[in-house]
Amino acid sequence: MSKNAKIAAGGVAIGIILLILLPFPFWANLLIVLGIPAAAYLTLDPSQRRRLRRVSRKELGR
Repeated sequence: MSKNAKIAAGGVAIGIILLILLPFPFWANLLIVLGIPAAAYLTLDPSQRRRLRRVSRKELGR
């Protein structure tokens, strides 16, 4: 299993645990699970975002 696959599997596991354990309604859990990565992406500089997109495209084989 590649490093990125392990990270993705861990993220899914944490998301499922949060959905089960936190007493919030479903929409609040969804907001937490999707909002944290979106906020982290928005805190990057434009140059860091370009680099991240370029690396992501390379890994996809484009």
